[in-house]
Amino acid sequence: MGEAEDVRGAAEALGRGCAVAHGFGNSYALTARADRETVERVNLMKGRPATRPGSVTTVRARVRSVFDWPRLPPALPRQQVQDLVEELFGIGPFGFRGPAAAHVPPHLTTVLDGVPTVRLIGPGYRCPSNAFLAEALEDTGGGFLSVASVDTARQAAGTDRAPAHWRADGVAADFGHDPGVRILAHADEAAARRRHPYHATTPVTVLSFHHTTGYGRSGLPALTLERHGSLSADYTRAVAANHGFALVIAPRAARRLTARSYPEG
Repeated sequence: MGEAEDVRGAAEALGRGCAVAHGFGNSYALTARADRETVERVNLMKGRPATRPGSVTTVRARVRSVFDWPRLPPALPRQQVQDLVEELFGIGPFGFRGPAAAHVPPHLTTVLDGVPTVRLIGPGYRCPSNAFLAEALEDTGGGFLSVASVDTARQAAGTDRAPAHWRADGVAADFGHDPGVRILAHADEAAARRRHPYHATTPVTVLSFHHTTGYGRSGLPALTLERHGSLSADYTRAVAANHGFALVIAPRAARRLTARSYPEG
C-alpha cells in the first residue's frame, strides 16, 4: 500500500468488479463494489450463502452518511454516539451497527428489533488503506463499498468464528489463484501491527447502537457489543463510558474471536 501505482491499479481493478484483499488496520480485509451481484459473488467465493447481507466500509468524510441518525433510540444522544464512533475509529479498526440510511440497499442491511440496520467496518483513520478506499470510491462513484473478512467457509467450518488472515502470504495462498481477486499488501506488516497496539489480529469488534437494552449498573444507557473481535471488551467499555454509555455483551460475543496462527517457517 506504500506505492501509489499499486494503489491506483487495485482501485481500478475494484472498479472493474474485482475484490481486493488489502491491508486493513493491523490485518487484512476483502473489499469490493457494493452492488448486489458483486456482494453475492464475494459471498460465494468465501463459501457463504450468496444472499448473506454484506457489511460496508468507507472513508472518514462519509462515515456519518451510512446511518439514519434520526432513528436512534431516544436514550442514545446523537452527538455522543457520533463522538464515540470518531474516537474508536481514531484508535484503530472497528465496526458499528446502526440504523441504515435510506440509500443503503437491502442486500447490505439486516432488520433487527424492527429496524433496518447496516454494519460499517472501518480500518481506523490512521490506516494507509484509506487512500485506497478513497480512490476506489472515486472510481465507483458511490458512498461506500462492501467489505468482508479474508477467510473461507472451509477454514470456518461453517461458523462465524473463523481465524481470518492477517498476513499477505496467507491471503495469497487462499485467494491468489483467483483471477477475480487482487492483493494489496501492507508496505510493512510489522509496522501495521505496531500502529495498533491495542488490537488483536482478528476481525474487528462490532458495537451496535440501533437499539438500547436499557441501562447498565452505572445508570448509563447501554450499547451492545455484537462481536468481540480485535479491540477487547474492557477497552471498548472504557471508551464507551467516557461518552456516557454502558456496555452489554451479546451472548454470541461472550467469546472473543481467535487469531489465526501460521505454520513456522
